[in-house]
Amino acid sequence: MIARLLFSLLCLGLLPAAHAATQPAMAEVSVPMKAIKVGTHSYFVQGLPGAASSANQGFMSNAGFVVTSDGVVVFDALASPPLAQKLVQVIRKITSQPIKRVIVSHYHADHYYGLQVFKALGAEIWAHRAGEGTTRSKDAAERFAQRKEALFPWVDETTRLLEADRYLAGDEDFEMGGVHFNLRYVGPAHSREDMVMMVKEDNVLYSGDLVFLGRIPFVGDADSRAWIASLDKLIEMKPRVLVPGHGGLTKSPKTDLVFTRDYLQFLRSQLGKSARNLIPFEKAYQSIDWSKYRKLPAFNEANRANAYNQYLRLEMETGL
Repeated sequence: MIARLLFSLLCLGLLPAAHAATQPAMAEVSVPMKAIKVGTHSYFVQGLPGAASSANQGFMSNAGFVVTSDGVVVFDALASPPLAQKLVQVIRKITSQPIKRVIVSHYHADHYYGLQVFKALGAEIWAHRAGEGTTRSKDAAERFAQRKEALFPWVDETTRLLEADRYLAGDEDFEMGGVHFNLRYVGPAHSREDMVMMVKEDNVLYSGDLVFLGRIPFVGDADSRAWIASLDKLIEMKPRVLVPGHGGLTKSPKTDLVFTRDYLQFLRSQLGKSARNLIPFEKAYQSIDWSKYRKLPAFNEANRANAYNQYLRLEMETGL
């Protein structure tokens, strides 16, 4: 009887290991990732230049995390589960506090594909309700198919596109371990659901993709007029340090916020005149003096697409 009981317990002890062995192994990433401290509690990891590709293994956007005495708050989950797992390892080098909450700035692939790693650790996912259902959309399915091809094996059939556990109706303030967080809804801008996070004690602002530092932003068909208004809100917040969705941090936030705002205003002013005067896009684009922006990174990749999409939007705004 005792021997049988011991044998049963041994088998039960082996079951978890056997079950784990049947799970698909998560591909590891080899790209470097390190925590950059930007405040007493605040850190971020900086993605590499360029679009998502095998060269950067999808690590082309930033993520932040804030360490408190009661847990860790993460801002964005990166572009794949393996990248998120590496981010967890980076966090663990700094603190053993549990990762309690993940704030999703917006539901673009490079900012949320890693959510399942944090969910498995027990973290609660928060996002703005304008993003609800995005993962089940046709656009999300098409992007997922594209990412599985471009970023295999780091994005594959085991990657899960997770909805938030809690969708926020608007601004939200909360406290964790004596640190105060201000979440602000600033969409629609880069996306419908844009959220930013201010860490009050550090005066550090995580802006998501409202700000692209040192490069031409990806605007696409975003509502540039609303985006400009959102940037004005960020300027009024007067952060000491701003961590953007892409590129390095800035300790001169107003300068960089104004740069992005001015680029959007330039698109609207130049293309708006052409749209109102029924000038075809190609002729309008060629007539614009792009010299202020031409030498910036991502000009060739993003500027023409930005201009074309904004031209179409401005046509709609003018009722043409």
